[in-house]
Amino acid sequence: MSDAENTRHTEKMKKIKAARDRMMATKTEEKGLIMVHTGPGKGKSSSGFGMILRCIAHGMPCSVVQFIKGAWLTGEAEFLKGRFAQECRFFVSGEGFTWETQDKARDIAAAQNGWRIAKEQILDPEIRFVLLDEINIALRYDYLDIDEVVAFLLEEKPAMTHVCLTGRNAKPELIEAADLVTEMTLVKHPFREGVKAQKGVEF
Repeated sequence: MSDAENTRHTEKMKKIKAARDRMMATKTEEKGLIMVHTGPGKGKSSSGFGMILRCIAHGMPCSVVQFIKGAWLTGEAEFLKGRFAQECRFFVSGEGFTWETQDKARDIAAAQNGWRIAKEQILDPEIRFVLLDEINIALRYDYLDIDEVVAFLLEEKPAMTHVCLTGRNAKPELIEAADLVTEMTLVKHPFREGVKAQKGVEF
């Protein structure tokens, strides 16, 4: 790169930094966020557990309530329960995917119990972040009342507590209530080519 090109680049970056600094100076509010990770692509739970690790690193007490996936021996459950049980509480309320349990009454009961635990964790003044993993699946099948869930998050969640809700097909009411919504887009997935879910990647 020539001296002239380097000078132009430096001046351009100075302008960008100045604009960025002006923008950041206006962002002063802090609040407990309602976050939704949804969409058909991979990475919804993975992102949620990434935030759990951040909380642990920052000394922020956190909780996980895992819906639906209960029958799976997941890496995140093994890791958090085995190494960070004091920093992160981990609850499993599901018994597996609905097509595996084949018992709607049991699925509903498990989801309702998970929501009861979730509310307790969210209201606990010691907990700063709660991950409700795959709760959107329970909401999609109406195992939980969407109006009750949204009302609780908007009206009863402590002001500085973060809650992340994951799973496909997030309901419009939840998306409307959320502060942050990310939709994972499916571009390619090996399952379509006959590759099964694999340890360390999917679970």
